[in-house]
Amino acid sequence: MALTPLLVEDRQVPLDATSDLPALFDGTTRLYTSYTCPFAQRVWITRNLKGLQEKIKLVPIDLPNRPAWFKEKVNPANKVPALEHNGKIMGESLDLIKYVDSNFDGPSLYPLDPEKRDFGENMLNYVDTTFIKVVFGSFKGDPAKDTASVFDHLENALQKFEEGPFFLGDLSLVDVAYIPFVQRFQVFLNEVFKYDITAGRPKLAAWIEEMDKMVAYTQTKTDSEYVINFFKKFM
Repeated sequence: MALTPLLVEDRQVPLDATSDLPALFDGTTRLYTSYTCPFAQRVWITRNLKGLQEKIKLVPIDLPNRPAWFKEKVNPANKVPALEHNGKIMGESLDLIKYVDSNFDGPSLYPLDPEKRDFGENMLNYVDTTFIKVVFGSFKGDPAKDTASVFDHLENALQKFEEGPFFLGDLSLVDVAYIPFVQRFQVFLNEVFKYDITAGRPKLAAWIEEMDKMVAYTQTKTDSEYVINFFKKFM
């Protein structure tokens, strides 16, 4: 897949409780995000991979001190990500990465092949319903033991389509959905529990290495120190 040349952006100061509401529904497409939220990061990465930096404006929100108007006018769920497009505002990260891929220009991030699409849907369902929950739950126990099955699931999934290092062979929304969490879990589990999630999992290690080559992803990363301190709250 040929990726659109990446526009590297400076990070804008997040909007907080003192900030004014943007002019909603003025024709501007806005992605309301947080620089530290892995769910919002999924949509940010998708936007970057499709070369939409000039078509979808990032509106970073200071979540600990978010504006009152964000819940009242933008997203009643009071969370990111939220996408403002064509006179409406939508939420939920997995829905949004599919929406951005389907409704905007740029390289497609989901295959037409039925087998790959079915497998991709299974992996997208697994990430939030099982993978994330199991790993977060392990912070109170023995992560090396408690997470073995889910990281092995990823290792096995990465072996299904051999034509590339990604979950569906070529880069897709499945990779986008997983990498924000895998990156955080790798940092935290290694630092706090001395657990290397890639040990004995060469496909997972190669996938992480390949993802780290993409500026569209790496420029969205959260600082490791922040991740470690934040995840310690779940221990």
